[in-house]
Amino acid sequence: MAIEQGDVITTGKAKRLYATNDPELLWVQHLNQATALNGKRKAEIPEKAAYTNQISQLLFEFLNQAGIETHFVQRLSKTESLVQRLEMLPLEVVIRNYASGHFVSRFGIENMQVLEPNVLEFYFKSDALDDPFMNESQILALRLADTETLVQIQTVAHQINQHLKGLFDEIDITLVDFKLEFGRTDAGQVILGDELSPDNMRLVDQSTGASLDKDIFRQNSGDLTIGYAQVLQRLQAKLGA
Repeated sequence: MAIEQGDVITTGKAKRLYATNDPELLWVQHLNQATALNGKRKAEIPEKAAYTNQISQLLFEFLNQAGIETHFVQRLSKTESLVQRLEMLPLEVVIRNYASGHFVSRFGIENMQVLEPNVLEFYFKSDALDDPFMNESQILALRLADTETLVQIQTVAHQINQHLKGLFDEIDITLVDFKLEFGRTDAGQVILGDELSPDNMRLVDQSTGASLDKDIFRQNSGDLTIGYAQVLQRLQAKLGA
């Protein structure tokens, strides 16, 4: 059956989701929009959608091949992909390998301090509440996930970190930290969803120390697409895409 694009389901900060003629699949369109401060600051960035979609495709395929199940099905165009429909958990999972961003200001430590062991944090996904930090007992008390699901998420998140950290090291990029989101399939399986791109990662060029992620936009320090283009080009060269 040929997959056909249906009605818009929702439009987020950087993606628009469409239904398809297959109830188990969604059509994802990446947008040329950058946001910061939970959407309070926005800007149109030409070509950004092509970078975030293609980088996500490469990283999802890389993880799939490594045995990590994700919602990614196939790329449809430079800016569009087909993904499995999930019931997303209202949680953001952040893995930190180095201190950066709020972690530095929160604990008064040096930027880029190595974190050993690496840090895993949960946040409640709510723009209205500015995505507050959550601990495991809060998640359980609010019935957002059960203990078994949390253990599974943490285990898979650390596995993803090891795979991605190794991949980026091989292309001379430091994976500082990144955000993951998970959802349930119709069968109840919890798998990785959302996207994997410099929009939800901190990436630093190991030779220059330059940021290659959305911090360029957050800090208004240059052309966002230059950093994203570097990430895409190096991943394509490494993965043979």
